[in-house]
Amino acid sequence: MTPNRLPPLTMLMLAGIASACSPVAGERTAEDPARQRLLETVEAEASPNPADNCLLMVWSEQDDPNIEFDRKHDAVKGGAISCATGASPSQFEAAVSALRDAAKSGDKARILEQVGIPLLYVTDTGERRELTEDELNSLFDEVFDDNMLDLLQRLDLSQMTVEKGQGGFFELGSLWLIVDDSGQPRVMTVNRQALGEAASVAREQAERGEGEALR
Repeated sequence: MTPNRLPPLTMLMLAGIASACSPVAGERTAEDPARQRLLETVEAEASPNPADNCLLMVWSEQDDPNIEFDRKHDAVKGGAISCATGASPSQFEAAVSALRDAAKSGDKARILEQVGIPLLYVTDTGERRELTEDELNSLFDEVFDDNMLDLLQRLDLSQMTVEKGQGGFFELGSLWLIVDDSGQPRVMTVNRQALGEAASVAREQAERGEGEALR
């Protein structure tokens, strides 16, 4: 019986990681135990199905991946975070946690650190605007009003929905996190119209005695 063969992309990834682990390509050393463990994990879990290798690809770009957390939290509504975004669940968790803590502190500067520029802002009437840094500073209290700050304080990675190549969003698209050029997820869209719609859906669910979480 002919054994399953890994796809070429995975083979290249494994070769690249092996080279990174050793000063001589193809040789294993114990000089960097963390990278050695990562190599062993990649080799053990590589799959013939390219879709199963998204986390492995993401880990190959990281110095110290959070393997246990990423395995446990990769699957969300819409698919795998790693496949949809090219980033790991732990990277999104770090961004979500920073947003949550910043909103709870009420620190404008800390919130803005997690926001990408230009920011796509959709008003409660549906008007779409791309805000520069100066415009966002001027409109901060409108963009991040009490309702949006409340959403930020309730962010939970398990409630995120992903769309392939688009990023991750919360509560019907009220807030979108997209991986920027540095590889970090940042808030790139604030949609107050969607937040109002999400609130209406939540009220209707409450009236029907349903408790399904919005995404």
